[in-house]
Amino acid sequence: MNTATETQQRLFFLDWLRILAFGLLVPYHVGMYYVSWDWHVKSLAASTLIEPLMQLSSPWRMSLVFFIAGAASHFLLRRGGGFIGRRSKQLLWPLLFGMFVIVPPQAYFEVVTKVAYAGSYLDFMQLYVRGYPGFCRGDDCLILPTWNHLWFLPYLWVYSMAAWLLVHGWPALLDRMAAGMGRCKPWQLLILPALPLAAARMLVLQFPTTHNLVWDWHNHAQSLSIFLVGLLFARSGQVWEHLRRQRWPALLLALAAWLSIQIYFRAYADIDPPVALRYAQRLLYAGMQWWAIAAACGFARQHLNSDSAARRWLTPTVFCVYVLHQTVIVLLTRLLLPLQLPPLAEGLSLTVLTFALSLAGYALARHVPGLRSALGISKAPPLRRESGASTSQGAPQP
Repeated sequence: MNTATETQQRLFFLDWLRILAFGLLVPYHVGMYYVSWDWHVKSLAASTLIEPLMQLSSPWRMSLVFFIAGAASHFLLRRGGGFIGRRSKQLLWPLLFGMFVIVPPQAYFEVVTKVAYAGSYLDFMQLYVRGYPGFCRGDDCLILPTWNHLWFLPYLWVYSMAAWLLVHGWPALLDRMAAGMGRCKPWQLLILPALPLAAARMLVLQFPTTHNLVWDWHNHAQSLSIFLVGLLFARSGQVWEHLRRQRWPALLLALAAWLSIQIYFRAYADIDPPVALRYAQRLLYAGMQWWAIAAACGFARQHLNSDSAARRWLTPTVFCVYVLHQTVIVLLTRLLLPLQLPPLAEGLSLTVLTFALSLAGYALARHVPGLRSALGISKAPPLRRESGASTSQGAPQP
């Protein structure tokens, strides 16, 4: 593998990882309709049956997205001026549009199903835009307006601004840290990046995830740290080869951690675990987060580091699918409900239809200039020819 020019060339495998990571959100959020965990709407057949399968990806799926976004930020910052303006347009305009156009149907059907709201959608929207505080079950009140699944956008904007400050304020420090990562032995890269995730995991009970940007300290400690790891990895370049070589150990460690966590949850479903064991489980959870990301990067580096027409089409597509998908899922659950399909058939239908309708939304929106930017649709950077291969100095899309 040629890593000497890695940071000068487009890291196609990160594009593919981003495509797959955002694509995973569709079946995961369809699954949220069927598990016992709280979600916006729930199936009458909801149970604990598929929860172990959901937990196979839940520790790391969003961390992988933040990791890739951190790597992308490195390349975006290398382009020079206008970073703040570009990032704000890419992230904040879709957030604002989403909060007042895309997300409200999710909140509407949530209050219809959970607090028996009987008003029309237009009645609800009048309450929504005024920030009505009365949709409550006990002490649990729905905060309006809400960003729901779009919480990733304001968090990423804040982290992107932090990256800009670091790159412009302390570039030498970042270079030393990136160089240090590049000098790590491959096995050390299975341990060191997991340490900030382990520290973040210690905050989970004191600061449970809220998606409240100003009071979500466990989530920030986790998401910001993995974002910065991605930034440093892209700044180094050599680490991608290390992860390629460690892909199988990382995968086996992630699967072993998942199995251990499942045994832990089963053994202590009805009783409190010993304190030391609880903390050990949190450390293992953090390990699984990083090992799964390391394995994904390693296998992608080995098998997906090439360009194709599919990559070029999907790269600007998946962000739009992300913006649309959860509302599409919620609306489809209401449409399919009268059919009383078996859960497996219904779940497969929800997944296929969500992909189809979200892609159709992209195909239509990309031809409408205002809607195009509102849904975060951007053109992939043009490819160029270098040393007989198609490469690009552009970043993987955030």
